[in-house]
Amino acid sequence: MNAPPALSRPAGPDEAADITALVRAAFARYSPRIGAEPAPMALDWAACIAAGEVFAIDGPDGGLAAIARLVPEPDALLVDTVAVREDLRGTGLGRALIALAEAQARARALPRLRLYTNVLMHENRALYARLGFATTAEGGEPPYRRVYMERAVGA
Repeated sequence: MNAPPALSRPAGPDEAADITALVRAAFARYSPRIGAEPAPMALDWAACIAAGEVFAIDGPDGGLAAIARLVPEPDALLVDTVAVREDLRGTGLGRALIALAEAQARARALPRLRLYTNVLMHENRALYARLGFATTAEGGEPPYRRVYMERAVGA
């Protein structure tokens, strides 16, 4: 399947239910592997949207295709969540959202992107490594043992 145009936009308050459903569907496959629901499934997405942290990409059918939650920190932009609709995985939307994060970091004069993922989410770790992220730490207690990664903006 070809990727839809990766035109991102801020998520609107009327999209909280759709974003919650997309995130739950995108992360559900990890629940059996880690033995719990991944943390993004429990976020208050309406509050995240209200804080201006959520960006969306629409799919070719006009429905929500992918989202990212981007949280400014003093020295980095935290890529807190990236979620892509199941039928659109592998089409470049995750990469498009990382490119959006980089553009947002640049606009805020933040020198790096930071993220974390569960140690058992091997696919995510591999993708982020291919996108230039380096592991900086591991920590936490099961089932939320995390790998922390970052990369310089422009890397």
